[in-house]
Amino acid sequence: MKLKTPEVPRLLDATSLRALGEAALAQKCSCPVGECAAWESVTDDRWPAPQMEKVGSLRAAGDSWDSPTPEPTFEEFHPQGTRYESADAPIAPLYFPYNRCDAFACSTCQRVLLKYTEFGGYYIDHRVRALQPQRVVDAAPPPVD
Repeated sequence: MKLKTPEVPRLLDATSLRALGEAALAQKCSCPVGECAAWESVTDDRWPAPQMEKVGSLRAAGDSWDSPTPEPTFEEFHPQGTRYESADAPIAPLYFPYNRCDAFACSTCQRVLLKYTEFGGYYIDHRVRALQPQRVVDAAPPPVD
């Protein structure tokens, strides 16, 4: 899918993420992902991989399990009292879980979806949230201990 936007950088910040979301001309979609206004678990059978194109990432360069760079924070950003599962929670790229996300565009409905993988002790859970550009905030990085 080709969004009608200026060149989208591989590493997205709040400004480029908001622009990406505003440029997406979202239409009603009947794909199995669903609305995903808040973070939602999406199994591999619900993720329509053939119609998804990775358009950017919020992960810091070198962010991988074997990287020598510091691990991204697990601190969340909820100044208005929202929670992780809130549909109205802000999208703050430097905070968890956004700092572990990739952005995908759907070729069917044109929406942009954020996706990351939650790794637990004995499970892997792919989570997806639709990009709502009005929720993107350019919050200062969390303090380093």
